[in-house]
Amino acid sequence: MLRYAITDRQMFPGDERSREDALITQVARLSSEGVDYVQMREKDLGEAAQADLARALMQAIRDGGGETKLLLNGTAALAQWAGADGVHLSTTMFSQNLQSHHGLLVSASCHTISDVRRAAEFADLILFAPVFEKRVGGEVVTEGVGLDALREACANAGDVPVLALGGVTAANTQACVDAGAAGVAGIRLFV
Repeated sequence: MLRYAITDRQMFPGDERSREDALITQVARLSSEGVDYVQMREKDLGEAAQADLARALMQAIRDGGGETKLLLNGTAALAQWAGADGVHLSTTMFSQNLQSHHGLLVSASCHTISDVRRAAEFADLILFAPVFEKRVGGEVVTEGVGLDALREACANAGDVPVLALGGVTAANTQACVDAGAAGVAGIRLFV
């Protein structure tokens, strides 16, 4: 089963330096635990700061001897500049010309079956969300689409692995795999 962690340095206390240090420590731990992919999703940072943080995360992965692949949320050009293994694209970024960026892994966020079909043409991984409802502070902020929709997404992805995202917990991970997912993705799932 594939495991795909998504970063959020805002979860950590302290100033910016403390949060970045905590994130680097978290990614090193995840890599040592065999997490397959880490998506650096720090969209509030400028490109230079994202590249610097990505390089620090790549170093932490290498220092730990891990085989975890780091993907940057953003453009393929930024991922290449930062030396990341790949790029993660939202549906609004599906039009990027990825043909000129050989060697990068590409993951794509999908929320509909139409998105899945489009992503299956170019992506190495598809994150399908939200499978389960998303709660913030105990309140539902996004309804989940359910396991039947996940099953349909997997059937429409062809040979591209689909990872379940959105409300995935240790308790419902097996249900996602049983529905056809190649693995799971999340932020809080890997804290």
